Amino acid sequence: MMGTSARDYLIVTASYWGFTLVDGALRMLVLLHFFRLGYSPFTLAFLFLLYEFAGIVANLAGGWLATRFGIPRMLMAGQSLQIACLIMLSALDPSWTAAASVAWVVAAQGIAGLAKDFTKTASKSAIKATAGDGAGRLFKWVAWFTGSKNAMKGIGFFVGGLLLDAVGFRPALWLMAGLLVVILLTGLILLPRELGKAKASKSMRELFAKSSGVNLLAAARVFMFGARDVWFVVGLPVFLYASGWRFVEVGAFLAAWTIAYGGLQAVAPALVPRSTDGLSREVPGARVWAGILLAVPVMIALLLSGQLGLRPDLIVTVGLAIFALPFAVNSSLHSYLILAYAGSEKAAEDVGFYYAANACGRLSGTLLSGLFYQLGGMTVCLLGSAAMLLACWAITFLLPGAAGHPRPRAAPSNF
Repeated sequence: MMGTSARDYLIVTASYWGFTLVDGALRMLVLLHFFRLGYSPFTLAFLFLLYEFAGIVANLAGGWLATRFGIPRMLMAGQSLQIACLIMLSALDPSWTAAASVAWVVAAQGIAGLAKDFTKTASKSAIKATAGDGAGRLFKWVAWFTGSKNAMKGIGFFVGGLLLDAVGFRPALWLMAGLLVVILLTGLILLPRELGKAKASKSMRELFAKSSGVNLLAAARVFMFGARDVWFVVGLPVFLYASGWRFVEVGAFLAAWTIAYGGLQAVAPALVPRSTDGLSREVPGARVWAGILLAVPVMIALLLSGQLGLRPDLIVTVGLAIFALPFAVNSSLHSYLILAYAGSEKAAEDVGFYYAANACGRLSGTLLSGLFYQLGGMTVCLLGSAAMLLACWAITFLLPGAAGHPRPRAAPSNF
């Protein structure tokens, strides 16, 4: 018979799958719809800036609120906000001016950003609450959750495009809102109310007073996700489009990459040496994989600047395919380590703080992607990515190892 913790983990995971499917579909709907209306790639990127900024606030507040009120309530809050965002977007009127339409969508995307990171913080905190004390189970559950979530986001990209073609912008939004209502009601019925509930921090100083492991890992996360988005968000789509790709081909490639990246995340534990204390091999593994990741954008930039007679778009797409493996392993390792470093009493706050750093990285990467591409094209974006990954790699050498930190219990031998 399935244990209660495994049951709760599966309920939360399935709930987050549905949410992520809608979130990915919504992004593709907005991108394709406004591209059809003639908006430039840089304007499209601007539509998502408030989405990323809201994630910083949502992660910090979401961690504290999940600790104070319990994980199920925060899941429902995130899902409710996403439903509100979808309804708001469905009210968009084609007769509005371009400025009014952009302002309306940016505001709706801000709500979506709050929704996504409230839901993500609560969901990942639930893993800590349900996995128990086994480090091996924790890493395995985190890797599966993170990998399947990103694969679901990629599927969402396809679903968004399919719905836009099949039923149109507004009906697609209503269908997705209906799906989220079903997910919300299911969680309300099945999840225990007290899951993840603990004594929350009483002050902002206490909220930000994290352990050195949490603080350092958060800093590494800023640079790692900034390094991805500095060429992935604006630079890559504009570069491929300028190279003669159709927009649908660009979207399909990004979706396929995201699905493959999610699959790689799910198998990441098999590529990382495991230790009985949960950290003594995992932290050195994070250093090795960060170094491997750093080498990829450097090599792509060198190939782009060389005179090899190869198509630039081929160099970039193959390079991005190679980039997926070390990035996926690093992401899974970091997602595991934050839960290994997190205190059991306030895990949701620690996770929220960490994913606020993640949102900072995405926001900075989004802003710099447009700037760097304007300054020097894809090569400058890649060099900016390499500089960020160098900082990430350096920080991993400061992460606490086997000594001086409370450890999860021994990983099971069959991990």
